[in-house]
Amino acid sequence: MRLSSFALVALAAAAGYAIARARPAQAVDEHAGHGGHDAAAVPSVSPQQGANLPPSGTTAADRIAKSPRHGEWVAVKVGADSVMSWVVYPERSTKAPVVIVLHENTGLTTWARGVADQMAAEGFIAIAPDMLTPARKGNLTSEWARDSAGPAIRELTPEMVNARLDAVAKYGMGLPAALPKYGIVGFCWGGARSFLHAVHAPSLGASVVYYGSPPPAEQLAAIKAPVLGLYGGADARITTTVPATDSAMKRLSRSYEFHVYEGAGHGFLRGQEQNDGANLKATQDAWPRTVAFLKAKLGA
Repeated sequence: MRLSSFALVALAAAAGYAIARARPAQAVDEHAGHGGHDAAAVPSVSPQQGANLPPSGTTAADRIAKSPRHGEWVAVKVGADSVMSWVVYPERSTKAPVVIVLHENTGLTTWARGVADQMAAEGFIAIAPDMLTPARKGNLTSEWARDSAGPAIRELTPEMVNARLDAVAKYGMGLPAALPKYGIVGFCWGGARSFLHAVHAPSLGASVVYYGSPPPAEQLAAIKAPVLGLYGGADARITTTVPATDSAMKRLSRSYEFHVYEGAGHGFLRGQEQNDGANLKATQDAWPRTVAFLKAKLGA
């Protein structure tokens, strides 16, 4: 943790820190005011993206279309049901650890699949599951409509989410090209569930939380995996939870590293064109940190 990051969090939290500590962590709506599908976003800057960054929401379709990596749809069995998952393989001659890419509250989007493609470019077998598959009626691989994804995702309990993540992890680690190691990276709704999955799964190797709320404080002691949190400085709803989480994790001797990016908003990795360059600047620091963290913890 950088001192500048902690100072920024303290300033952002001054008005609401006591309230954030007093109420249950799950009461934080980590996707309140979340933007819809990316076509509606109005860029304020043009992203200067390199091949070492994931796409933004507006460039994801083109990135996937031009990707040299093999990606495919797979139905992963979960009990009597299944979840459709986009699997992307790295171009390497040795076995690779698995990273689950967990989508926002909009269901699995082209953007989340683009992040999975970039994760595979970094050397991991990347799996992006659509956690809403069992609620579908029709095309199992299309993007969800904004007005239907929200109600469907609110029906998911922590137990349902973890059961699906367990199945996806088991499937991924069972692939011939995979090592028996996995991590998870999630965004917004998926960020909160990535943190919660660390409570649930003792075999998890690493959890990366992009602007997601933490689990309830009383559950943090169950965490075994190291956690990396990445937050936008302009996203006070989430950053007010960070100091209390940091303190609790320290008291419990759990590994929690966090970084807060000044001026960046909620969803900065998807909305790289937004906030007058602050989102892109955050992405340019957060993504390499993500990759380095996962490689170090998973032995990629």
